[in-house]
Amino acid sequence: MYSPTPPMTRSHISKRNGRGMCRSSPRNLIHMHGELLKARCAACGAIHHWAEDMDTKTPCPACARAGPLRPHVVWFGEMPLEMERIGALLADCALFISIGTSGNVYPAAGFVSQAPGHTVELNLEPSEGASLFAEARLGLATELVPAFVEEILGAGW
Repeated sequence: MYSPTPPMTRSHISKRNGRGMCRSSPRNLIHMHGELLKARCAACGAIHHWAEDMDTKTPCPACARAGPLRPHVVWFGEMPLEMERIGALLADCALFISIGTSGNVYPAAGFVSQAPGHTVELNLEPSEGASLFAEARLGLATELVPAFVEEILGAGW
């Protein structure tokens, strides 16, 4: 069971896929795998909201160069975005919650080992890294997550 004593400060890390399926995104959500409805210029680094097709001739709206514009997503083999920021937040994490993951894709699978606080896995079945968590709750996320959130908020987190 997690500590009933809430932390002095709150740190939030949110990991999600890049499909953009959430209706709203809190300001503290880190899109470590990027976002499908955005484009990133490899030349100038600008990131743009993007809902149109693009090809090698599509110019970047910021620098006007054609060619370096690509979907703002992380492809297999690429390092996820904002890893330095994620590492800093993990180092100060009082409560780390992993929801619905296989736990075998790194670097995210290693986040539990970097969190000094209490760690909880909410999953349908134990992940590959289940033994690394202090606590595990198994079942449907639609049931586990609301109940866990109510429990931790009731404890003052």
